[in-house]
Amino acid sequence: MLNYQALRDKTTTIQQATAGWGKAELRREFNEMYDRVETLIADATDADVVFLPIDPLAHDSYAANPEDSNLAWTLGHVIVHLTASAEESAALSAELARGVEFHGRSRAEVPWQQATTIDFCRARMAESRRMCLAALEMWPDFPHLENTYTPREGVPPINAVTRFMSGLRHAFDHLGQIEDILRQSQQSKTVLSP
Repeated sequence: MLNYQALRDKTTTIQQATAGWGKAELRREFNEMYDRVETLIADATDADVVFLPIDPLAHDSYAANPEDSNLAWTLGHVIVHLTASAEESAALSAELARGVEFHGRSRAEVPWQQATTIDFCRARMAESRRMCLAALEMWPDFPHLENTYTPREGVPPINAVTRFMSGLRHAFDHLGQIEDILRQSQQSKTVLSP
């Protein structure tokens, strides 16, 4: 997998790390990231999915309900958020690759309250994988990689490759959170067992 920690630490940019990449590299990287998430949740149970962890740093400025802005996220919440972010990046990437000018966000997120079982989470991951890989198939044979936009001042221009990868970088940011939720859930079961 790409060194996402270097991106997080800002020792390299996503543009530098993916220079010369195309669909094949994106497909490989995507599958490796989703495989990693699926490995993390492989032994999770329904109880793990709805377990409410302790997260003193919890803050979601984009929460649909302002009352949820400081709510710690369950595993189910993380899965629906992570998949929605990857799908948004994949969809926008396909548009950029086809030469469509950036026109704003393209986001749809399953309500996290629906994610109450591990089967739901696994199905959500499978559906998301199918959708994101299908978005790569929307790329033309000669993608318009010169078609870029700048999301905010001081950020290098984003093209189809870097837009797709931004969803995976975002997923990387949630891997530790998934591990922590599962660790806390397991510890709570140990404390509760006789």
